[in-house]
Amino acid sequence: MSGVNEIRSAFLNYFAKNGHDIVPSSPLVPRNDPTLMFTNAGMVQFKNVFTGIEKRSYQRATTSQKCVRAGGKHNDLDNVGYTARHHTFFEMLGNFSFGDYFKERAIELAWNLITKEYGLPKEKLLVTVYSEDDEAFGLWKKVAGLSESKIIRIPTSDNFWQMGDTGPCGPCSEIFYDHGDKIPGGPPGSPDEDGDRFIEIWNLVFMQFEQIAPGNRLSLPKPSIDTGMGLERIAAVLQGKHDNYDIDLFVALIRAIADLTGADPHGPMKASLRVIADHLRASSFLIADGVLPSNEGRGYVLRRIMRRAMRHGQLLGAREPIMWKLVPTLVREMGEAYPELQRARSLIEETLRLEETRFRKTLDRGLAILDDKSATLKQGDMFDGETAFTLYDTFGFPLDLTQDALRNRGISVDIASFTDAMERQKQKARASWSGSGEAATETVWFGLREKLGATEFLGYETESAEGAVTALVKDGNEVESLKAGETGAIVLNQTPFYAESGGQVGDLGVLTGEGVSFRVTDTQKRAGDLFVHLGTVESGELKLGTALALDVDHARRSAIRANHSATHLLHEALRQVLGDHIAQKGSSVDDKRLRFDFVHQKPITPEELRQVEDIANNVVLENDEVTTRLMAVDDAREAGARALFGEKYGDEVRVVSMGKMARDSGSNALGWSVELCGGTHVKRTGDIGMISVTSESAVSSGVRRIEALTGTQARHHANDTIALAKSAANELRTTLDDMPARIAALMEERKKLERELSEAKKTIAMGGGSGSAAAGAGGGDVRDVGGTRLMAKNVSGIEMKDLKSLADAGKKQLGSGVVAIINVGEDGKAGVVVGVTEDLTKRFSAVDLVKIASEALGGKGGGGRADMAQAGGPDGAKAGDALKAIEAAIAG
Repeated sequence: MSGVNEIRSAFLNYFAKNGHDIVPSSPLVPRNDPTLMFTNAGMVQFKNVFTGIEKRSYQRATTSQKCVRAGGKHNDLDNVGYTARHHTFFEMLGNFSFGDYFKERAIELAWNLITKEYGLPKEKLLVTVYSEDDEAFGLWKKVAGLSESKIIRIPTSDNFWQMGDTGPCGPCSEIFYDHGDKIPGGPPGSPDEDGDRFIEIWNLVFMQFEQIAPGNRLSLPKPSIDTGMGLERIAAVLQGKHDNYDIDLFVALIRAIADLTGADPHGPMKASLRVIADHLRASSFLIADGVLPSNEGRGYVLRRIMRRAMRHGQLLGAREPIMWKLVPTLVREMGEAYPELQRARSLIEETLRLEETRFRKTLDRGLAILDDKSATLKQGDMFDGETAFTLYDTFGFPLDLTQDALRNRGISVDIASFTDAMERQKQKARASWSGSGEAATETVWFGLREKLGATEFLGYETESAEGAVTALVKDGNEVESLKAGETGAIVLNQTPFYAESGGQVGDLGVLTGEGVSFRVTDTQKRAGDLFVHLGTVESGELKLGTALALDVDHARRSAIRANHSATHLLHEALRQVLGDHIAQKGSSVDDKRLRFDFVHQKPITPEELRQVEDIANNVVLENDEVTTRLMAVDDAREAGARALFGEKYGDEVRVVSMGKMARDSGSNALGWSVELCGGTHVKRTGDIGMISVTSESAVSSGVRRIEALTGTQARHHANDTIALAKSAANELRTTLDDMPARIAALMEERKKLERELSEAKKTIAMGGGSGSAAAGAGGGDVRDVGGTRLMAKNVSGIEMKDLKSLADAGKKQLGSGVVAIINVGEDGKAGVVVGVTEDLTKRFSAVDLVKIASEALGGKGGGGRADMAQAGGPDGAKAGDALKAIEAAIAG
């Protein structure tokens, strides 16, 4: 048992056999501690369990926790590669008891593992205890049989652990391994303790007190255990090495680097190989946990780690990016223990390749300018801060890189003038923001963005986390607190809540803390990348600095993810069915449905829609993994990635790929659907459930819209549609299969009845008239007016198209004359038709006569030909007057 993977497994299995639950490593981005930049110890994920806030189903746990120390007070970055045991990324083995066993059992378990399972000789081991912890001192003698000379009392805080100024705390006991007198150094507590002979391999924390205030501690009702053993350190001991970089894991990584660069692992450049090996692990695991390189927060630390490794790659003579080529070796060595490396492999490789490609351009350009501007400087001189800022602002050359490049020549950088230049740029940007029209009303957000930096978004990896309140805004102004019932906006240092963008709606959910609850009703972006949580305080008083548990509405987010991923699939399916001209012109994705607008010149046929739906659902049924990559925008587009309409993209973009058909056929190595997208998506296409297109319509000239449902909503829609169809079939006294034929027969029968009814109405109308017309005309329906025969009728229930046929029939009946028919509808409005036989059209125009009638009905104008014209009017009560007006016009 000497390999790293074996040592890790042996540790976890040993504690599992002793009643502990094996708990997977938590992410490197802490979800339950907003005060930490990265997870830096094994107990971080159990913090709320130790404090009693959270309850778990187990009282004993064991983990191999991935950790990073590269920012803030836990920053080992500058030492990495030059010492035997400094790392940015490391694994912490640990066992934990939450109010279950305590000191004696913890010591027994640790001693048996080290001496029996791992087989370390007892004479090579010694321990330390807190000077006041007599109980631990006695237990080491009893359990381990150690002599008093091998149990060292330490009076300092090195052997007393505290979570913070207040909270759980307790004495520690550390286990050391003696590498022998061939290595200089003395035991802990001695003047030579900083030597490398005695190496701490395990720390047992006996959590037995709660610190109420300085000098005031209370005993915990249920004392607990928290231990931590660096995997790299114990592996070195078990493999007979004094240097962590000589263990099998690092040997494999360093060999891979040497193969790519030709560098000697034991030569003068060995520190560079070690830096790359260590930083490769840190970078890859951070990317796998959702951190991407940026100029803010965690992304900035990642970028520093990556670029430090890349700089050493160049020092080794690598002429092209190499870090991404090392990922397969890392996955082979650690992917079984940490599957997230395998899942995110493509994202890790693309991110490293992109960053190193860009960094090499930055480095070459920046070093050339730097050499030119510093050519006349000598040791002890100071490099101009204004120029350093230009390198940073214009060429993307980090300040610390400028300092590093000049340090070997004994030249420093004028930090004061660099800072002044930075401030002038901020003032200029602030002035630009303040003058930007409507944006000027929200200048509060720009000021907050400048003060607080970008919000760390955790939502790609989790829907629950903790965050600290960094700003509160009410009615456009910063405030110190929000009370119960008040509505306002919250800014947090980190959040899993997605802010509305790219067509995807903002998340809803709840933020809770001690005695306070805030209901999030929307999440928006302000000033670019400041996430703003809008809502109302439901209880308590919310204050600046408050630590909150952040919980996104899981069911709603899941539905949104499904709809968003379905939008991508429908986009590609439309392109395949309708053609390559399909281009997205907008989208809207929420938890209820999706809407997708695209360029297309004509309606989509039902058959085309069926094909689109079938193709998209076939990809759903593949249940393929949805992958995300970070790529250069030009590379992404060259690879076939499609862009969202109206979105602005930087040099680096997230590329979301899904569907294995294209990969299998070789048409696109990235996937079947490949789009630039910053939204949230399902893990696998099968999570969409199903896709049902519910409508297709026109939005504007040349732009069509489809709407669709997924998952439960699609199933409910299908069930409701089937239920409606069954109900209709029952009413028609037929089956679902026979219903189309039955409906067709009924429609034909209806048309026949409508024709018969229309003929009957026309017969009745022509047979007798309404009497009112006769009365208005001074007799029957037909009369002689100045030698011209006039047929005047006032009817009802006749459609306008039938009025014309009535007029034609009337003209035939008269032989020579004028026909005027008015129909008054149920709404009181009137339609009028005038017909003139061919022999009279030179004397009377039907158009002129119908206009006269229309005016009498309160209308305007009319139209037609000299022999037939029609018009209308709003006042059907004036029908008699309209007929009299026609008669008067004929009479002259």
